[in-house]
Amino acid sequence: MDVRDLGEFGLIDRLARALGAPADERLIVGIGDDAAVWRAGDAYVIGTTDTMVAGVHFLPDRVSWRDVGWKALAVNVSDIAAMGGAPSFALVTLGVPPDTAVAALDELYAGVRECAEAYHVTVSGGDIVSSPVFTVTVALMGEALVSGGAPLLLRRDAARPGDLIAVTGPLGGSAGGLRALLEGTQLEHPSLVEAHMRFWPRVDAGDIAVRAGIRCGIDISDGLVQDLGHICEASKVHAELRLDRVPLDDDLVLAYPQEAASIAATGGEDYELILVGPRGAIELADGALRRQLVMPDTEQLTIVGEIMTGEANVCVLDASGREVTFETGGWDHLRRR
Repeated sequence: MDVRDLGEFGLIDRLARALGAPADERLIVGIGDDAAVWRAGDAYVIGTTDTMVAGVHFLPDRVSWRDVGWKALAVNVSDIAAMGGAPSFALVTLGVPPDTAVAALDELYAGVRECAEAYHVTVSGGDIVSSPVFTVTVALMGEALVSGGAPLLLRRDAARPGDLIAVTGPLGGSAGGLRALLEGTQLEHPSLVEAHMRFWPRVDAGDIAVRAGIRCGIDISDGLVQDLGHICEASKVHAELRLDRVPLDDDLVLAYPQEAASIAATGGEDYELILVGPRGAIELADGALRRQLVMPDTEQLTIVGEIMTGEANVCVLDASGREVTFETGGWDHLRRR
């Protein structure tokens, strides 16, 4: 057996078992969520890390290094947002082939700085090593909102039967951008490429969600169906997802009209949030987002399904109520494809 037989998430489970149960009582959320959370005095720290590898996560000959820098930090900001927190301090580690152009790294860090300034993040250090392939790894810390001495968090294991499933924005644009890059048609679809490389993590929506009483969430990195499945597995619930209600990126529909819905459901890397909670909390959060964005007549949270009792998986239904199946529900770094 090799790791492709386990897949990314099977390997995570195996490695977690190898480590055993955490002994430190300060740990609030450990392996298996978007980020870890631990108590530090009266505060609660949120920590996450992500790596981007040239040729795997980005195509250096087809995207700008500045956009790579933005995305390297932004994917981590999205993890903090998915926990309902606010990002604060980052460490950046580079794996650099010796023949890398210095100008490329200047541009990379310009993109990191732009994202850091947009989200009030301080890059406070890191590391540089020689590597046969370029990699950039970001470790990001954040803080949870505290009420009554307890952290207000969005967690994957907090979904309950009767909860509604909502998403914070249109989906599929990022996957459409990746497709355009792979096909070499990126100049024809600049808005899709921008959605893939220059997305804006939803820190605003995560903060408003926890203040509104929502306690379950995840960011859409692996794909709507697959990430909703992570919630089902962690919460031991069943989800019914209505494909016809999923909001689609307008430019995706123009570029790939026949496949737009399936791309939005399974493509991944949209970095919008899935929020799961009672109807009242969802409506309260939607209203707060409308006021914050000064868009009183524009829906901000789109209800796309419901949590039920039953097998811990996702059932996707079309407009007529018939089940829809996909070859894969989303991205897995290691699974045989």
